[in-house]
Amino acid sequence: MEHFEVIVVGAGQAGLAASYELSTMGVQHVVLERGRVGETWRRRWDTFCLVTPNWTVALPGHPYGGSDPDGFMSRDEIVATLEEYAGSFAAPVRERVTVGGVESSPDGGFVLHTAAGDLSSRALVLATGAFQRPHRLSVADTLPPGLPQMDVDAYRNESALPPGKVLVVGSGQSGAQISEELLEAGREVVLACGKAAWVPRRLGDRDIVWWLDRVGFFDQSVETLPTPAARLIANPMASGHGGGHDLHLRTLHAMGVTLAGHFLGAEGGRARFAADLQESAAWGDERFRDLMDLIRRFAAEHDLGVPPIEEPEPFSVRGPESLDLSDFGVVLFAGGFRPDYRSWLPWPEAFDEIGFPLQRDGVSSVVPGLFFVGTHFLRTRKSSLLFGVGEDAAIVARHVGALLASSMPEI
Repeated sequence: MEHFEVIVVGAGQAGLAASYELSTMGVQHVVLERGRVGETWRRRWDTFCLVTPNWTVALPGHPYGGSDPDGFMSRDEIVATLEEYAGSFAAPVRERVTVGGVESSPDGGFVLHTAAGDLSSRALVLATGAFQRPHRLSVADTLPPGLPQMDVDAYRNESALPPGKVLVVGSGQSGAQISEELLEAGREVVLACGKAAWVPRRLGDRDIVWWLDRVGFFDQSVETLPTPAARLIANPMASGHGGGHDLHLRTLHAMGVTLAGHFLGAEGGRARFAADLQESAAWGDERFRDLMDLIRRFAAEHDLGVPPIEEPEPFSVRGPESLDLSDFGVVLFAGGFRPDYRSWLPWPEAFDEIGFPLQRDGVSSVVPGLFFVGTHFLRTRKSSLLFGVGEDAAIVARHVGALLASSMPEI
C-alpha cells in the first residue's frame, strides 16, 4: 500500500491552495482528483462566468496578473487559471482517481480505497468543494411523469433543453443567470422565487465586491450568523455577464421573465405557487438596505465620499398561483447545494444536522487527523471563494504540520 504523510482529496482551488501550503512546508503529500484539475468548474454551464471580479482570483503565491482585473472570468478561463496554478509549483495531483471509500487505520491515520489501489496517510484533507449535492425539493415528485426535470449542475446551454417553456425553481445567482440566458435565447421562462439578497453591480466608480470586501462582509464568521441554517442563504444576486450588470427580481421582470412565488408542487397537471412573491422581494430589499447602510458608514468613516445609492422602486408584481404545465419542456431546479460528506465517509457523527463538518479552523472536532478546506463558512463567508480559500489553507496546513510533528518518534 502506497503511503503519504498527507492525502488531499479534490484539486479545485481549495485542494490546490492546501497543496501549495504543504509544498512550501516540505510536507510529502498527494492530491487526488476524480476528474481533472478544476473539475467542478468544468461542469458549470457553457456561458458561466464569475460574479466576483478577476482581481479576487488570488490564490496563495499566485495573485491575479492579467490585464483585466475588473472583468469576470469565464468558466474556461477559471479552469485554465487553476491548471496554470497547479503547474506553477508542480502540485502532486493524480487526476481521474475516484475515492470510493475511506476508513480509519487501526494504528492511526487513514486508508483510502480507490480504483487505482489503496492509499494510506497520517492526515486527510478534504477539499471536495463548498457543496457537493444539488438540492431538489421533495415536491418535485408531484410533477407530471412525462415532464423532464433537471438539476442546475446538469444544465449546459439552452439548445440542449427540450422545446417548450422552462420553469426554473430557485432565484439565487444560478437560477437568475440561467433565466436571463434562456429568455435571451427566446424561451418563455417562469421563475419560482425564494428569498435572496441583491446588490447593485457598481457603486460610484467601484465594483460592489470592492465595497463588500472593505466593510468586512466576506469576513463574517459562522458564529455571527443568526442560526446554523443561515449558511444556506443564497449569495447576493448580481451578474458578471457582459462586463457585469445588475440582476435581481426587478430586472428579470422588466426583461420578460414571469416571476412566481415558492414552488409548492403540482396537481392535475398544473404547477402551484405560494402567494409570497412580494414577501420574498421585500426580504431581498431589506438585505440590500442592510448592506448599503454598512457601505455608507464605511465611506463616511474613511472620508471616501458616500456613493449615490438609489432606493429600490416599489415592487408590485403579483405572480401566478397556478400554471398549466402542458406546454413546458423542462423544470430546472436551482435551489442550491448541500454537503454530501456522509454519502462516502464512515463518520456520520462528524457532521451536523445539515451535513456540514463539525470543526474549528478546518480541524475536525470528532475525527483525529481529519481536516477540511474550501467548505462554505468553514471559518468565514469567503472560506470557499477564490480570494478566501488561501487564508484557510494556510491555517489548516499549519495544523497538519503540528499533527505530523507531534506523531514523529523521538530520536
